[in-house]
Amino acid sequence: MSGVDHLHEFFGLPVVQFQHTAEEVPVQAADAAAWRISVEPYEEETTWEEAFEKFLRTVDPAGVRALVIGQWGESYEEKSSYPIDLVIAAADRFTSLRAVFVGDLIMEESEISWIEQSDVTALLKAFPELAELGVRGGSELVFTPSKHERLSALTIETGGLPVEVIRGILDSELPALERLDLWLGVSAYGGDADVADLAPLLSGTRFPRLTHLGLRNSELQNEIASAVASAPVVAQLRVLDLSNGTLGDEGAAALLEGQPLTHLERLDLHHHFMTEPMERRVTEALEPHGVRVDVSERNEPWGDRGVEGRYTSVAE
Repeated sequence: MSGVDHLHEFFGLPVVQFQHTAEEVPVQAADAAAWRISVEPYEEETTWEEAFEKFLRTVDPAGVRALVIGQWGESYEEKSSYPIDLVIAAADRFTSLRAVFVGDLIMEESEISWIEQSDVTALLKAFPELAELGVRGGSELVFTPSKHERLSALTIETGGLPVEVIRGILDSELPALERLDLWLGVSAYGGDADVADLAPLLSGTRFPRLTHLGLRNSELQNEIASAVASAPVVAQLRVLDLSNGTLGDEGAAALLEGQPLTHLERLDLHHHFMTEPMERRVTEALEPHGVRVDVSERNEPWGDRGVEGRYTSVAE
């Protein structure tokens, strides 16, 4: 899971680790941070439940705006329903909660494909005012088709995103959704969707307020770029993110030959397999129109395998 770090900011707030092991915990205002709660199962005996209970005693939960669930124990064996259920049980005390991230783990804690998730839509049901939901890890992840009036940002970070999760998202009624960021991953780690599964999203009819679309970290990045090139949804976007995948000259050329992208504020293609001439073509076509283009992190395929040697930024 190299390339994935702990969150430093979430919901526009600095992420602050709650120091549950300290006898006296110096605490800033409850609404001034996105509070991260995590435990080290191999270095301490404290359970996530105990750390969370201390958090509730120490920080006024009524003022908390954002919560980050870090390592909750042996997270490759115990599902995220464990910490999620504890948060939901305290929902009546989190009256200002607007953002939750589930699974803020790095490689030293768990590979992204090992993180055992669960049905994260339980948080949407419990918090009708939630504006942002983030999830890291696709194993056992469930997104039940849901109706939620307030959710404006949804991020799912995986090394392999199950197609049933994509279908659950696209079958949901999320009228306020403005930002959708999906890490599609690779088939070897559960990413079993194909471009056709994205058709309802690319049609532009599912989420009318969407302005930021990320279809990232995919081994199908060229095919996705080709589909995006003629997708109606692009006209409503300000940010298009196709980064961290296997994008090469083929996909980049399709983007340039498709519908105009000059209305975008940002096009993110970093971590790619484009040649230097294609990098220049993309930037010269868009930057004069005010589009911020990121073509950093050019990669070379592994060995002499050509296209077959391309790799995503995050897989296992």
